[in-house]
Amino acid sequence: MEYLVLAAWIVQGSVGVWLLIGWARHGRRYAGAMIAHVAAVFVMLALWITFLVTGAVAFAWAAQIVLAAGIPFGETMMVRRSRELRGITTKRLSDYGGAVVDVFRGRLPGPVVFHALFAGVVFFSALGVCIGATISAAAQ
Repeated sequence: MEYLVLAAWIVQGSVGVWLLIGWARHGRRYAGAMIAHVAAVFVMLALWITFLVTGAVAFAWAAQIVLAAGIPFGETMMVRRSRELRGITTKRLSDYGGAVVDVFRGRLPGPVVFHALFAGVVFFSALGVCIGATISAAAQ
């Protein structure tokens, strides 16, 4: 399962790179959120690979924590894109819900929709591996 998480991350990262290239070509706004999101994901990858190589569960949990810290930056980008799409200029907490609706209704570009939805696959499969590895280590 640990390697399936890595494969899921590679798929997610590939779509993320596609989105990053588009972002770089079309304005490069909100650089802080984008850089933080990308940096967190690459740190997560390094930690996950370290977990795979060493078997040390602490690296898996560190990767999960970094992933959890990096996701909100991506969500910020999604909400901003959704606001722009709907012509909303004010910031409200309910804008997150509107962005989620936009994802499920296909109002955002396909790669954004895939990236947003597949993030859950990566997050929860990694969490499952962390929990399973912790239980396995405790049982030994």
